[in-house]
Amino acid sequence: MVGAAMAVLLQSSPAYAAPASAAAPPQTDAAFLEDLSRREFRFFWEQADPKTGLVADRAGADGTSRGGVASVAATGFGLSALCLGAERGWIAPGQARARAKLTLRFLLQSAPQEHGFFYHFLDRTTGARAWKSEVSTIDTALLLAGVLTARRCFEGDAEVGLLAEALYERVDFPWMLKGKPPLLSMGWKPETGFIAARWDAYSEHMILDLLAIGSPSHPIPAKTWDGWRRDLVTYSTYTYIAGDKPLFIHQYSHAYVDFRGKRDGHGIDYFENSVTATRAQRQFFIDLAKEFPAYSKDVWGLTASDSARGYIAWGAPPRDAAIDGTVVPCAAGGSLMFTPEESLSALREMKSRWGGKIYGRYGFADAFNPATGWTSPDVIGIDLGITLLSAENLRDGKIWSWFMKNPEIASAMTKAGF
Repeated sequence: MVGAAMAVLLQSSPAYAAPASAAAPPQTDAAFLEDLSRREFRFFWEQADPKTGLVADRAGADGTSRGGVASVAATGFGLSALCLGAERGWIAPGQARARAKLTLRFLLQSAPQEHGFFYHFLDRTTGARAWKSEVSTIDTALLLAGVLTARRCFEGDAEVGLLAEALYERVDFPWMLKGKPPLLSMGWKPETGFIAARWDAYSEHMILDLLAIGSPSHPIPAKTWDGWRRDLVTYSTYTYIAGDKPLFIHQYSHAYVDFRGKRDGHGIDYFENSVTATRAQRQFFIDLAKEFPAYSKDVWGLTASDSARGYIAWGAPPRDAAIDGTVVPCAAGGSLMFTPEESLSALREMKSRWGGKIYGRYGFADAFNPATGWTSPDVIGIDLGITLLSAENLRDGKIWSWFMKNPEIASAMTKAGF
């Protein structure tokens, strides 16, 4: 039964023209997206270890290395980037396939894992666990999303298919259900066991749930989809489901899963929900301009990022006490597939006004503060990745197309009530 507040959410979302059927963007926008995407692709090509394929967690905005730590989620985005590089002619298709196979082989044969799940951070050259990080369910899911994207992009290569299937089938999803409530744990550590926190509210974990429900070897019950909360947030005229403040929770699953025009058994269109969440954040920035005059309808965006005080998992609305005038380009960039006009206007404005400081070898720096002049010296792989994939879904929908060709995903969505 859909409650009154939820009914408002489902009925009030403005009409949206699906990216796949939208008119081609103006030539200036097409050229801008091509330049931005090609720069972001460059990060995944240059910052992947040539012997393991593991992608650096971060790098200097000028292309310098920031140490030897890789992120498995960034590696998933990197596998997807290889598909785009081959598709758009940024590298030769043979180069892309070779790098994809090298990466998949290393993940299957050499990288440490537990019941098929990978550590959040790994040494980029050896694959060893880094920073005593956890075996992460969501980061493994984002890695698998890239694995399955490559499976369909390079489906003419039998080895890619076999490696991808072996990696997916090895993951023992029910192992992460141990304990109560019977929802997937956020992870596990060899020193302390399962992380107590569960994926018990709306967040970026929808792709994890679908991968687990659709697993051909170790599926979890489809009812798990119904076990997490769908709490409503209202800001200004916008009502939507949210479980946390960072905008990435509304973006990561959608980078791969094409939720457009689909509703689950709860009657929710998660794509339109993300459209609404993005517009609510933009309105929040417009309203906050009285405190931070640089904020406007074209200068907005906040999601987990670097800041002058270090890395902060911030977002809005509601107001985060840490907000200090910082802007995070990947907040608007990761929503290109939801709000093309608003996101493009924001990215163009940022580049036009501050491009000399914030736009470089790999596209936008991770974050900047127009009020103080601070700019992050770094880029972060997952932030570049969500912008790259969102831009591609807006342009041609290729990531959606490749990922949704995996029959396990269609099966999972049917089981989950879509």
